[in-house]
Amino acid sequence: MKLINKSMLTVIISLSTASVYYAQQTQDTVDTRSRDIEQVVITGIADVAKDRKTPVAVSTIKAAQIVERLGNQEFPEILNTTPSVYTTKGGGGFGDSRINLRGFANENIAVMVNGMPVNDMENGQVYWSNWAGISDVTSAMQTQRGLGSSKLAIASVGGTINIFTRAADKKREGTVSLGLGNDGYHKTLFAYNTGKSEKGWSTSFLMSRTAGAMYFDGSDFEAYNYYLAVGYKPNEKHDFQFTFTGAPQWHNQNFTNTIETYLDMGDGKLDKVKAGDPNRKYNSNWGTLNGEQFTTNRNFYSKPIMSFNWDWKISEKSKLSTVGYGSFGRGGGTGFLGRINGKQIFDASFKDANGQIRWDDIVAWNQGVNVGGGFGAVNPTPGQAFRTIGTTYNDNTGRGIVRRSHINSHNWYGLLSNFNHKLSDELNFSVGIDARYYYGYHPGVITDFLGNRSYVETGDFNTRPAGTIITGSQAPTPSANPFAAAIKDDSQIASRNYDGEVLWYGGFGQLEYSKNDFTAFVQGAISNQGFQRIDNWIIDGVTVQSGQTVNRKTGFKNIAGYNLKAGANYNLDMNHNVFGNIGYISRQPFFNGVYPNNRQVVNPNLTNEKIFSAELGYGYRSSNLRANVNLFRTTWKDRFQRRTGLTIPQASGPAITQAYAEVNGITQVHYGAEFDATYSIGKYVDLEAMFSWGDYRYQGDAEGTVYDDNNNPVILTSGTNVTKLNLDNVKVGDAAQITAALGATFKPVKGLRINANWRWVDQLYARFDVTAFDSSIQTATYTPPALEKGALRLPSYNLFDVGASYKFELGGRQSLTLGANVYNLFDTTYISEATTNNHTDLKASNFTGTPAQQATALANYNAQGTWKGIHQSNQVYFGFGRTWAANITFHF
Repeated sequence: MKLINKSMLTVIISLSTASVYYAQQTQDTVDTRSRDIEQVVITGIADVAKDRKTPVAVSTIKAAQIVERLGNQEFPEILNTTPSVYTTKGGGGFGDSRINLRGFANENIAVMVNGMPVNDMENGQVYWSNWAGISDVTSAMQTQRGLGSSKLAIASVGGTINIFTRAADKKREGTVSLGLGNDGYHKTLFAYNTGKSEKGWSTSFLMSRTAGAMYFDGSDFEAYNYYLAVGYKPNEKHDFQFTFTGAPQWHNQNFTNTIETYLDMGDGKLDKVKAGDPNRKYNSNWGTLNGEQFTTNRNFYSKPIMSFNWDWKISEKSKLSTVGYGSFGRGGGTGFLGRINGKQIFDASFKDANGQIRWDDIVAWNQGVNVGGGFGAVNPTPGQAFRTIGTTYNDNTGRGIVRRSHINSHNWYGLLSNFNHKLSDELNFSVGIDARYYYGYHPGVITDFLGNRSYVETGDFNTRPAGTIITGSQAPTPSANPFAAAIKDDSQIASRNYDGEVLWYGGFGQLEYSKNDFTAFVQGAISNQGFQRIDNWIIDGVTVQSGQTVNRKTGFKNIAGYNLKAGANYNLDMNHNVFGNIGYISRQPFFNGVYPNNRQVVNPNLTNEKIFSAELGYGYRSSNLRANVNLFRTTWKDRFQRRTGLTIPQASGPAITQAYAEVNGITQVHYGAEFDATYSIGKYVDLEAMFSWGDYRYQGDAEGTVYDDNNNPVILTSGTNVTKLNLDNVKVGDAAQITAALGATFKPVKGLRINANWRWVDQLYARFDVTAFDSSIQTATYTPPALEKGALRLPSYNLFDVGASYKFELGGRQSLTLGANVYNLFDTTYISEATTNNHTDLKASNFTGTPAQQATALANYNAQGTWKGIHQSNQVYFGFGRTWAANITFHF
């Protein structure tokens, strides 16, 4: 018996078409409750948790469920009925979804594809739009909550999401698929697998295109997915695979607005929403330019990946698996530079009665036309936008607006190797290395001059005071060339110009014991991360930051980290088992924690984050019923966080806008209980149930240092730029702390499947916001600090989804499958996220100023009103209303 898979396989994405037609073939026979995952995927470097053996809390979703239920939802949303998981669509743009696991956000969840960690090496994020095609090729997805079974020194604070794909050596078959959905969504896909030849060769190929719009206005997108895999297995000892895949895409985005704005846009405007209801489709980021959709914020990216994997079965007791891989990310996201008479792009003066941005008028003003309507004085320098400098430099001159893009490209190379040896019938030992090198490129470029002929960039210390005249632009679309340069012209950089370099190397080992009904393991990993920041606008030995003379290159700052984990499982009998695990992680901070406030100076308070986790679990298995109960507790200390978009009131003069705070020393404690079960009523009905309860809180207070958008310290009312954050016992936001779900799948006749699902979300709090817990700083939309109120609790909500599919057998291997899904069947209006903590029932003392000013502020605040008990000044995302998707798939 084995505790965790003993071998290591493809670490980079072996994205195969097999899962698409695998799901079609097994639609009527798949047991979604729990077959050993090794029957469904080929395991390798991916550390697969085995039922009644691996002592971790785990949930597995098979390919059939993904194909049957995902439709046009975001890929992480398939996990929404998993205990302690909360996923949302984020702003709702294509691929902008977010996930929280046991109260920990996306960057603190290790996401693995066939064992390869794919979290960004600078900030830990996983951008799901970069993996838009992964749902097409997934054979199974396993969520390991808590420590997880991975041996690598990865950032699994909340847990690990393992995505498994199939190799290129499956039988000959293919798939053609067409999908349609609301708001013009459409998808086409072709996949083919040659199968393995007599000489051991095999090839898989996939190509798909997805385009249309999402639920909200101004949300056009286009995405492609391509995959090629070549496998060669000359004998039983050696197995080779080469893979190459990519998913270039662009999509328009959406940001939060106040509830009041959504309500204003709902009273007979745009979609003619019934008076009193918010317009959930409203998007403040877009308008039309020359009759075409144009947005402030577009994301565009292409992340092609290639790998070469070698599995070597040395003997019956030993195996070595090695993979080398490379990733070449190219793309970024748009925003704006400059102002019009001191006003930024989102100023209400620049919008029409429908809340859309007046792009044509902005172009005209940039060219010297008096457009009126709140734009103010005519442009003093038509055709040339400026960034000017004084004691500090900024974009506040009012000499025009241009759209820019912040590029976030990278080259990433890695090598993973694992040696596994069976010491005896009971003991198994494995040891390996994990080496990675990452170079990130972060320049800025102009994407649209909006009628200007040029933009004068004076942020470069090497070209001050005259600056650099930028006349070239770069379209915000991904290149068809997977190896394209990060930018087209190094002389045309605007807004910023820095690089990040990360060097990672480490080792790991594990000892497993398994005898009869008892299994146990102990494992450890150690790693070193070297960080270097390169600012290409710095003059070596001349530029001063934070009182220090700095250089273009900081030199590497090396930080060691490690983890230790142990666990055991005991099968009491054929039906019952119990398990426990415990672990400690010393995790290196992210890149912006090493070099805070965007400078070349190392954080003087730099320290590793410390995570301690413990868990107990119980499982029951019978022929019809499977149930699990888990108890967990995780403590996370010395956490670093940056909060942007702050407005700092001054004793005299205008407030400082767009400031940010660097927060150190945050501690969180998360504990809770989870239950999930499946029950089969004969062969015609499968039932599923889930309930999770958590208590996620901050423990103790923290300190933050505040800077303006030019990285200068902002002096607060305390006389310093250091502020105390009153966080003790405040609820952690951005993740539902109570969730429940009930689901049923009906199979009345062969080939027909009908599914229905209900999901309930409660104790959901607004996102962490340092401005809600300190009286010295505030956001532009939030004046009252309301220190005693804590995090804002959002209304609970219920959602219902339904779907059906029918498979027509056409003889041989050929079949035709029709499917359809409706999400949010009853069109429930609900808040999925909030980014502010503006409470009701405030007092005059919650506001600043004289007693008379406080009284007036309170009266004005109360006059704004509430929506479902939530103050209308809060910035929120509303969840999508009723949406639908349908597909037809031919398998041959």
